[in-house]
Formats: sequence, structure tokens, C-alpha cells
Amino acid sequence: MSARHRLSKLLLRQGIVYCGGKAWTRTHDQWLRRQHFDQVGLQLAFDAAYDALAAVIDRRDRLDDAIAGMAADSEFTPVVDRLGSLRGISTLTGFGLAAEIGDWHRLDGRRTGAYLGMTPTEHSSGASRSLGGITKTGNTHARRLLIEAAWHHRQPYRPSSPTMRARWDKVPAAARRRGDEGNRRLHERWLAFDARGKRSVVPMRDARILTCLGTSERGRVPSAA
Repeated sequence: MSARHRLSKLLLRQGIVYCGGKAWTRTHDQWLRRQHFDQVGLQLAFDAAYDALAAVIDRRDRLDDAIAGMAADSEFTPVVDRLGSLRGISTLTGFGLAAEIGDWHRLDGRRTGAYLGMTPTEHSSGASRSLGGITKTGNTHARRLLIEAAWHHRQPYRPSSPTMRARWDKVPAAARRRGDEGNRRLHERWLAFDARGKRSVVPMRDARILTCLGTSERGRVPSAA
């Protein structure tokens, strides 16, 4: 992100703005390659910023490939495949959650939410009980992965998409059915809260449901012990 920021802001200072659609795509990269400057120093700065961005992307892709390879042949592979039946949880996200949480058998859905800091804070006095924001305790990385996954349920759900079909082919029919039901439920909740003007709370609420659904799927995988 920092490499992208430096490159885009260098162009912005020269009054150059990309208007060809979404940035950081193949088309955008071709547009970047066409940028040239008469000032030698400015051209050198641009080339250095672009090379730095290319190096970061190449390193990221190599790490992604290595992680995907480990996820396909490890003790977490059955968990990753089952978590992938839920929209927003790709191989990298599923492997990250499986590795961060470890033994899911020791936690149920409610306890997993508390373990990840996604339960609300509570301020009680006598008969008065007030709930606040989430505690944000526990594993920050796993919580961020779940919240990012929850954002995917904002878009219309298409069970016929090639991505979901490819993931469902790796799991039993019962897991596919539960994944489809969970995806529909999460998208419907997003629409309901969005209609009520509560868009800001939807990602966290969907992330909590994802936690429960993921814990349920993990519990169906026999323990290694």
C-alpha cells in the first residue's frame, strides 16, 4: 500500500490523474508504463517508485503462491476447504484463520467470538446493563481477516459463480449446503441492516456470524488428537 501511495501521489503532484476506471488493474498498469517526463530527476523518481511497486507485488505473489501450496498439503487443509465454502474466505484467509486459532475444538461459536475480541463491552450497575463497542482483545490478525471477509457479503450473492463452485467441489455435499445457507443469511442480514441505515455495524455483525459458522464447520472435522 505504501508503494502504491508514493507512486500515485508523485503523479498527483504533477496534476496527472488516472480516469480509465479502477486503479491498480492491468489497464492501469499499462497506463503507468506510458508515463514519461522531460525532467531527468522526475523521471528517475517515477522509475524508482514504479520499480519498488513492481518488486513489492512480485514478492507478495511469491508469498501467496507459497502459502497456497502449504494450505493444500498440511494439517489445516480440511479446515481450509470447509471454511472456503463461505464467501469471502479464500485459501489464504482460511489458512490464516486456521493457523491463528489453531485447535478449534476447544472453542464453540460464542467463545471463539470472545477469543477474537468481537464481543461487546459491558457496563453494568445494579439492574442497569449497557453494551458498548467490541472489546478488541485477543487475536487482532484473525479478527481483521473475518471483518474483511464479512465485507464480501455486501455484494449480491451468486451461488453459480465459478469461484464458489470450485470451492464447493472440495467439500462434502452437506458442507456445500451449509455454506450456501450461510452465504444467503449473511447477505440478507447485510441488506436488512443497510435498509435501516446501520451499515457501519454490518461488517462486525457478519464477522460474528462467520465466526460461528466457521467454528461449526471446523467442529465437523475430526480432531488430529
